[in-house]
Amino acid sequence: QVQLVESGGGLVQPGESLRLSCAASGRTFYGYVMGWFRQAPGKEREFVAAISWSGGASVYAVSVKGRFTISRDNARNPVYLQMNSLKPEDTAVYYCAAGRLLAQTTNQYEYWGQGTQVTVSS
Repeated sequence: QVQLVESGGGLVQPGESLRLSCAASGRTFYGYVMGWFRQAPGKEREFVAAISWSGGASVYAVSVKGRFTISRDNARNPVYLQMNSLKPEDTAVYYCAAGRLLAQTTNQYEYWGQGTQVTVSS
């Protein structure tokens, strides 16, 4: 069974940081793009960041650029999302996904994790 499992979510205050991790099991994601999406209550799932297999290319949503950093360690399998200067509007369930293209739309990603909750509140 193919699984992507996110971890690292939690409750933080505005301005603080969190690092999310995504680990894969059940298959190798050799050659896959890895992405992060998020979904706030009552809203559509939206793109956050994505990174190529080599790590040489990445793309970010405008709302997180300069604050979030996506990285990957192909030897150990995980993908990370370092989130700094968190804002209340970053509150959402964050999902890890795997796909073939460095894309920003959900339909380009084949595999999804179950999500991890991030809450930013004072």
